[in-house]
Amino acid sequence: MTHTRYAFVKANWHSDIVDRALEGFLDLVPADQVDVFDVPGAFEMPLLARDLAQTGRYAAVACAAFVVDGGIYRHDFVAQAVVDGLMRAGMDTGVPVLSVSLTPHQYQETDHHNAIYRAHFVEKGREAAHAALKITEARAKIAHAA
Repeated sequence: MTHTRYAFVKANWHSDIVDRALEGFLDLVPADQVDVFDVPGAFEMPLLARDLAQTGRYAAVACAAFVVDGGIYRHDFVAQAVVDGLMRAGMDTGVPVLSVSLTPHQYQETDHHNAIYRAHFVEKGREAAHAALKITEARAKIAHAA
């Protein structure tokens, strides 16, 4: 069975930037095919992604977060745990879980940096949508060939 619904999970930290990924995603995937879910931060995404994938309702789950260096090393651990968790959610459920989770090395909360990352998240959202559509298409071909 080919699904035409997609889930999009977004972290609320830096939502002014992260929400742009959803805009990019919706440039390629019609909004009526996307269910949107908010989580407090990046660390909460893998569990929800797994739960959404397990429903069998979605062809893919895209997750967006912006994990920044707040002056301590913790952001590296969070970013690694999130990406590992998203990959595990996809592997465990057999549903593609796509990451739009970025961890910049040189982020400063300035208008200039915010504008750069807002634009970058739009592009990354489009890339996630493209990946979701292509993997859905490839999996449909595999299903029809079987």
